[in-house]
Amino acid sequence: MKFARSFSLAELEVLCNHLYEGTDLAQRMEAEKVLLELIDSPECLSQCQLLLEQGTMSYAQLLAATCLSKLVSRASPLPIEQRIDIRNYILNYVASQPKLAPFVIQALVQVIAKITKLGWFEVLKDQLIFRDIIADVKKFFNLFFFFFFFFIIGVMILSELTQEMNIVDYSRPSAKHRKIATSFRDTSLKDILMLACSLLKELLAKPLTLQDQRQQSLAMQLLKLVLNCLNFDFIGNSADESADDLCTVQIPTNWRTIFLEPETLDLFFDLYHSLPPMLSQLALSCLVQFASTRRSLFSNPERAKYLGNLIKGVKQILENPQGLSDPGNYHEFCRFLARLKTNYQLGELVMVKDYPEVIQLIANFTITSLQHWEFAPNSVHYLLILWQRMVASVPFVKTAEPHLLDTYAPEITKAYITSRLELVTFYLYSRDGLEDPLDDTATVFQQLEQLCTVSRCEYEKTCTLLVQLFDQNAQNYQKLLHSSSRNPLEITVQEGCLAWLVYFVGTFVGGRLTYTSTDEHDAMDGELSCRVFQLISLMDAQLPQCSNEKVELAILWFLDQFRKTYVGDQLQHTSKVYARMSEVLGITDDNHVLETFMTKIVTNLKYWGRCEPVISRTLQFLNDLSVGYPFYCILLKKLVKIEAVKFMLQNHTSKHFPFLGVSDNYSLSDLRCRTVFYTALTRLLMVDLGEDEDEFENFMLPLTVSFESVTQIFNSSFEQEEAKRMLIGLARDLRGIAFALNTKTSYTMLFDWIYPAYISVLQRAVELWYREPACTTPILKLMAEFMQNRSQRLNFDVSSPNGILLFREASKMICTYGNQILSLGTLSKDQVYPLKLKGISICYSALKSALCGNYVSFGVFKLYGDNHFDNVLQAFVKMLLSVSHSDLLQYRKLSQSYYPLLECLTQDHMSFITSLEPRVLIYILTSISEGLTAVDTIVSSSCCASLDYIVTYLFKHLAKEGKKTLRCREISQDGQRLLHFMQQNPEVLQQMMSILMNTIIFEDCRNQWSVSRPLLGLILLNEKYFSELRATLISSQPDNKHEALDQCFRNLMEGVEQNLLVKNRDR
Repeated sequence: MKFARSFSLAELEVLCNHLYEGTDLAQRMEAEKVLLELIDSPECLSQCQLLLEQGTMSYAQLLAATCLSKLVSRASPLPIEQRIDIRNYILNYVASQPKLAPFVIQALVQVIAKITKLGWFEVLKDQLIFRDIIADVKKFFNLFFFFFFFFIIGVMILSELTQEMNIVDYSRPSAKHRKIATSFRDTSLKDILMLACSLLKELLAKPLTLQDQRQQSLAMQLLKLVLNCLNFDFIGNSADESADDLCTVQIPTNWRTIFLEPETLDLFFDLYHSLPPMLSQLALSCLVQFASTRRSLFSNPERAKYLGNLIKGVKQILENPQGLSDPGNYHEFCRFLARLKTNYQLGELVMVKDYPEVIQLIANFTITSLQHWEFAPNSVHYLLILWQRMVASVPFVKTAEPHLLDTYAPEITKAYITSRLELVTFYLYSRDGLEDPLDDTATVFQQLEQLCTVSRCEYEKTCTLLVQLFDQNAQNYQKLLHSSSRNPLEITVQEGCLAWLVYFVGTFVGGRLTYTSTDEHDAMDGELSCRVFQLISLMDAQLPQCSNEKVELAILWFLDQFRKTYVGDQLQHTSKVYARMSEVLGITDDNHVLETFMTKIVTNLKYWGRCEPVISRTLQFLNDLSVGYPFYCILLKKLVKIEAVKFMLQNHTSKHFPFLGVSDNYSLSDLRCRTVFYTALTRLLMVDLGEDEDEFENFMLPLTVSFESVTQIFNSSFEQEEAKRMLIGLARDLRGIAFALNTKTSYTMLFDWIYPAYISVLQRAVELWYREPACTTPILKLMAEFMQNRSQRLNFDVSSPNGILLFREASKMICTYGNQILSLGTLSKDQVYPLKLKGISICYSALKSALCGNYVSFGVFKLYGDNHFDNVLQAFVKMLLSVSHSDLLQYRKLSQSYYPLLECLTQDHMSFITSLEPRVLIYILTSISEGLTAVDTIVSSSCCASLDYIVTYLFKHLAKEGKKTLRCREISQDGQRLLHFMQQNPEVLQQMMSILMNTIIFEDCRNQWSVSRPLLGLILLNEKYFSELRATLISSQPDNKHEALDQCFRNLMEGVEQNLLVKNRDR
C-alpha cells in the first residue's frame, strides 16, 4: 500500500513518540506500519526535510535519518543528482545544527556513508562524483580547525565511511561489495589512517585536559577511526569475530612504512598512559590489532624489532598497572597478550631483550588475575590461551635462551586450582546472589581444555599439589559425613571442592593426548585416577539418601577423559597408569575399567532418574562407549559380557530405570533422552544378535507390554494423558532402536515386530493429537527414521512386500497429518513453526527418504489401482501451498527438507510435476528461483539440480516433437502441458537464467559445478534471450572490460552442440 497523503509535523511526531517511547504494543506496531509506508511514498523526501528542519524532538530527526538511509539503500537507486543533493543537504544540515543529539548525528553521518559506498564507481561529467567526500572532509578540517564540533563531525564521517565500506550487505552481490571495498582500500584507507595518526599526535602534543569533553570526544572519534581502519577486511575473508584468538590482520604491503616507524606504536602506548579509562581501552584495542599484524609484512630483523617494541610497551603497562584497574582496559590488555603468542613464536619471544622480566611480570599478572576471579572473569580466557600456546610451543623451541615456562607454568596451574577452590566457599557464603561457576559448564570446559596443556609442564609439581588437595578435602568430607552433628553447608562446600578437583583430574589425565608424556607421567595419572575411583565408590554408597549433582557431573567428565586416554586398542596394556590402580583398587587393565564404567552408568540410571543433567550426561557417556570403537572391536565384544550390560539388556524398564517412566513427575522434554539410551542399548544388543529372533523378541518385551497397554487404553476408557505420555516414550524408544539397526536382518525383525500390530496405534495418535507437536513430532520422526534406507537395510527379499507396505503406512500418516494440520487455519508467527512447519518438514524428510530409498517400485501403485502414492503427493502439494515462500527459506530445517524432496520429484517423477495446476507450478518454480541465491549450499544446489531436471525434460520433449513420428508424439503427450505452461510464462526460465549468469560472473560462487548444470539447457531453450542477456551483461561493465567479457562468452559457447549429452555439458 502506498502512502496516500502527507502528514503534518504534529502527526509525524506523535507517530515517532509511539514508535520510540510508547509502551502500548498495538500503538507501536501501528506506528511502525505507517512509518514504513513513508519510505515508499513520493512524499518521503519532503516529509524527512520537514522533520529535520522543524522537528521539536530528537526522535523525529532520527526517524528522518532512518527513512533517508533506507531510501538511499534501495535496490533501485535514486537518480545520481538526487543522491548528491541529499548528501550535500545533510552535510550542511549537520554543520548548521551544533546541538543535535549524538545518535541523530550518527544516523545522518551513516546516510552519507551509504550514499558514498553505493555510488563509489558512479560517474557524473567524467568524475567519480561520490569519492570527493574524503577531500571535502579534509577541507572541513582545514576550514574549521579551531572549532571542535566541526572537526569531530569530519572524523565521524571518515570513521562511519570506513566501517560502512567493511560491512557486507548480503542482499547485494558480494563481488560488487569486494570491488568497492578493494578500491576504497587501495585509494583511500592508508591516507585516512595516516591522517588519523597525525591528528592523534597533534592532540597528544597539546596539554590534555581530561575534564574537557570536547578533547575527550575528539580523541574518542579519532581512536575509533584508527580502529575501524585496522579492523578492515583487507583481503575479503570475512573473519568470524567469534574466533577472536585466531585473527591475523592482513595489512597491505604498502603500509609497511607506517608500521616500521617505532613512533607509531609509541603513540598508542602513550595515548593509553595519558587518556582516561574510557578512551585508553580504545588505544589498547588498536594495539591488539597492531600486535596481530601479519608476520610476512616484515623481514626477520624488522619483525624482531617490532616485537621488541611491543614487549617494551607491555613491560611499561605492567610496571605501572594502575590503568588495568578498569575492567575495559584489563580485558583489552588480556586480548593484547593473547595476540602476542598467536602471532609470534616462542623462539622469537625468548630472544627479546626484556623477555625474563616481562614473562615474570605476565606470570604475576596472571596469578593475580586468577586470584581476583571476580574482576572481569571473561578475560581469564585470553590469559589461559596465552599460557596454553606458550607451553604447547616448548618442544619446538630451538634457541638456547631459557623460556622459563618450567618455572612459571606450575605457578599458573596452582593459582587456577586454588582460586577455584576458594571460589566455592565464597559463592556459598556470599549474599550477593552470585551464580556458581560450575553451572556454566561451557566456560568451565573451555578453561579446563586450555589448562590441561599448561598443567603438563612440570607435571610432577601439579600432581603433587593435586594429590595433597584431594586427600585433604576427601578426608574432611568423610569426617563430616560421619560426624554426629552434620553441617549441611560445610558438606556442600567440601562437595563443591571435590567437584572441582575431579574436573582437574579428568582434565590433566586428558592432557596426556596433547603433550609429550612419559611412563612416570602415566604413573602419576594412575595415582590421581585412584582417588577419583575411590570417590565414586564413596558417593555411590550414600545413594539415594545423599547425592550431589555437581560431583556426579564432574565424575562423568573424568570417566570420559579417562576413556579417551587410557581405554582402547591403541594403548599398550603395560601402561603404568594401571600399576598403581592395580595395587589400590585391583584394576589391572581396561577390562576392569569397562566394568567400572558400566556399573557407574547403571547406578546413575537407577538413582538419578529425576535429574535430567546427570541422566543426559550419563547416557551420552554410554552412547560414546557404544560407538567409540569399530563395530567388531574386541573391546566392544567384551562390553557385552559385563554383568551390568547384560542387566540393562534384560531389564530396561521404569522399575529399574526410573527415567523411563511416564508419570506426571517428568516433563515431556525429559523423555528425549530415551532415544539416546535405546540407540546405545541396541548397538550393544547387535554385537551378538545375529539372526536370533527370540533374543530380539525378549529385548523388545518391555515395549511390547507398553504397546499392548496403549492398545487397551484406546479400546476402553481412553485415559488420554496417560496414553499420550506412553506413546511419546515409545516413539522415542523405537526411534533409537531403529537408528541403531543398520543391517537388513535386524531391521526386518523390527519391521515384523511393529507391522501390522502396532503401527495402527501410531496412526491413530497422529489423527487424534495433531494439535500437540509434543506428541506428533516424536511419532513423525520415528516414521522418518523407518523410511531411511541406511546401509541398504530396507532392501527386502524379492518375495517380500514389506517395502510397499512400509510406504503405504508412511503415506497414510503423512496424509492424515497434512489434512489435519491444514485445518488449524492461520497461525501467529510464534506458533507457525512449532505447530505446523516443523511437522511439515519432518513429513517432507520422510517422503524424500522413501522416494530416494530404491526399495519401492512406485509404478506398481498406478498399475494395481492403489492410490497411496497419488495421495501422498497431493498431501505434499496441499502442505506446500499453505507455506509462504519467505517461510520456506527462513526456516532452515524446512528448506533443507523441501528442496532435496523437490530434487527427487523432478529427477524421477516429472509426470507428477507436469500434471500440476499452473498456480502450483508457478509456486514451485518461484521457490526454485528464490532458492538459487540462498546462502545455504544444500538449498541452492538442490534448486540447481531441480532446475536442470526440468529443463532437460523440456528439451528432450522438444527434441522428440521435432522427429514427427507417431510413436514419439504419443510418448511426448506427458510433457505437452509443461511446454504449453512455459510458452505462456517464458519469463520464469529467463529470470532463472539471469540469476545463474549473474551468480557465476559476479558472485563468490561456492557450488559452481551445481550452478553450471542447468545453464546449458536454459541457453538452448532460450537462445534469443541469452543473446539479449549477454549484451546487457557486457554493456553493464566498464568499457575496458567489454572485449574480455565478450571473449569469455564466445569461449563458453565454442563447440557447443544442440544437445544435452554429458560431453556437451562439460565442454
